[in-house]
Amino acid sequence: MLRRILHIACVVVLITGFDTSQAQQPPVFSVTKMSFSDPVFSEISPVIIKDGIVFCSDRRFSSLRDRKSFEGNRIYNIYMAQRKDTSEYARPVMLRSERSELFNNGPLSFAGDGKTVFFTSEVETGAVTKKRKFKNHSGIFTAELSGNELVSLVPFPYNSNDYNIAQPSVSADGKYLYFASDMPGGQGGSDIYFCEKVGGQWSKPVNPGTAVNSPATENFPFIHPSGRLYFSSDRAGGTGKLDVYYTSFIQGKWDDPVKLPEPINSPSDDFAFVADDDLREGFFSSNRRTNDDIYRFASTIIRKSVCDTLVENNYCYELIEENAVKFDTMPFRYEWKYGDGNKGIGPSVIYCYPGPGNYLIQLDVVNLITGEVMYNEKTYNLEITDVEQPYITVDDRVIAGSGIRFSAEKTNLPGWKIARYYWNFGDETVATGKEVSKTFMKPGTYNVQLIITSEPEPGGIIKEACVCRNIEILPAP
Repeated sequence: MLRRILHIACVVVLITGFDTSQAQQPPVFSVTKMSFSDPVFSEISPVIIKDGIVFCSDRRFSSLRDRKSFEGNRIYNIYMAQRKDTSEYARPVMLRSERSELFNNGPLSFAGDGKTVFFTSEVETGAVTKKRKFKNHSGIFTAELSGNELVSLVPFPYNSNDYNIAQPSVSADGKYLYFASDMPGGQGGSDIYFCEKVGGQWSKPVNPGTAVNSPATENFPFIHPSGRLYFSSDRAGGTGKLDVYYTSFIQGKWDDPVKLPEPINSPSDDFAFVADDDLREGFFSSNRRTNDDIYRFASTIIRKSVCDTLVENNYCYELIEENAVKFDTMPFRYEWKYGDGNKGIGPSVIYCYPGPGNYLIQLDVVNLITGEVMYNEKTYNLEITDVEQPYITVDDRVIAGSGIRFSAEKTNLPGWKIARYYWNFGDETVATGKEVSKTFMKPGTYNVQLIITSEPEPGGIIKEACVCRNIEILPAP
């Protein structure tokens, strides 16, 4: 009798239709230019609101005249576009303020109440601004949104006539305000700073230092509800000019900034990135088509709500001679040949094979009184195969901050022509490839998914299989 020690489950395979013209490897994100982007003017700094999007644009005040500052530059103002459906937006409507005619309004950020607005504008508004040699500076202001107007404007206490403070982003809990500034003492052209609200007042600006800022330019911060900080930089090693990076403040320090992949970053300027709570979609600005325009991005990797749990391959078997029970008083010795050169003795034995293969198991029975040997009393042809499933190779427990290697090398999907390996790491980050690297900065248990798709079969059919595996990230010592 041959008995496997553990039972093995089968992987679920899904069959879906597939357009054969899209068989090449798609990127991690899809990117679409927003329909309200004007072919002549610029749109920047998107902000996600409940029913739409708010952004800044230097489009004309009317069809007959531009809005220009005292220096002759087009003025940016704030616009809101209501969402009509999942992809279409209504015609943008301007959010007016007392500064709309002569001064810039935006970039901006909404507080958690959806009414309080932090926005950028010029600090000085008096007669001095009309002098030819006067150089105005940007500052941050708060206002209340009333209908389509910004009212009750209040200047940020750290605005200055000597340097710029701009591009605010307030945290979801209202406790931190991030912004860009070229104030003295920074690392480069402009740096990311933040203030903390303590006792109802904003603390003095804090520069996170070289962990976030560089000798180049950092600007357009966005603090995500998860605590991840996104920003743009033209530092060395980028894809193009300005690129979008992110970092997180973990265990008292900022981790190394990570550059977002293409097509979010490009050889052009890519900046002012924002994302929804689960990081599956969002918006950013780019001049990849000459003007600054707003683009929507969406993850091409969908996290499954149900995914098979990875089954470890089991090569252990129990070999039993059933007749030994009937003759348990007889002096017999049972000698097993496992078919891989190894042997065992006993009426029942447990043996673990080194891996898949075909094994001829033979049982010799020796009569200990007469010495007679009954060769090949029993024989079994054993074929061992791996479970048909995607397979995740990774350490089960890893220290936070350590690089982790994930591999799908041991995947066993006979007959498949694999097209793509998708990874969901359980922290809203994704990757593609047969082998990928990942660093978890925050301790916890993460459910990692590996989704594998096949090349299209006749009739445009594509197969898909998914497994998941938990890994534990331990606190750094």
